[in-house]
Amino acid sequence: MLGCTTSTITNLTPRALPRSQTGLYTVEAMFRSNQRAMDAESMKPIVIFNNQAFPMRKTQLTEGRWETLVPIPEGTKVINYHFKFDYEYSAVLMRGADSKLSPPYHLQIVDESSTGNLLMLRE
Repeated sequence: MLGCTTSTITNLTPRALPRSQTGLYTVEAMFRSNQRAMDAESMKPIVIFNNQAFPMRKTQLTEGRWETLVPIPEGTKVINYHFKFDYEYSAVLMRGADSKLSPPYHLQIVDESSTGNLLMLRE
C-alpha cells in the first residue's frame, strides 16, 4: 500500500512501581511515525491522568522517547492514564495539525513490603 502512514505510541512505563517518598513517578512513552511531512520539532506530547495533562520532554539518548514526572497522591494504589501526541505536518500549500491518542494504561503503586521483583512487570 503506497501512501499509507502509520504512527505508534509504545508505553515504556512498567505496570507497577514501588511507592515513592516524593510522590513523583516517571511515565515514559515512545512515539514512532513514518509520516515524512511530520514536523518533529512541533511535537507536544502529554500524559493525561485524573483529568490533568502533564507535558512530556524528550529523553536525550533515545530518539522518539518521551518522559515526565507525574504526582500521584499518597495512598493511591492504581492510576489510569493515556498519552496524547500533538504535532504539525506540512501539506501542499498549507500546514496541518494532527494528534495520536494511546489506549488507556494502568499503573499500580506497590508498597515496599509487597514489591518483589518489579523489573519484570512491564506492558
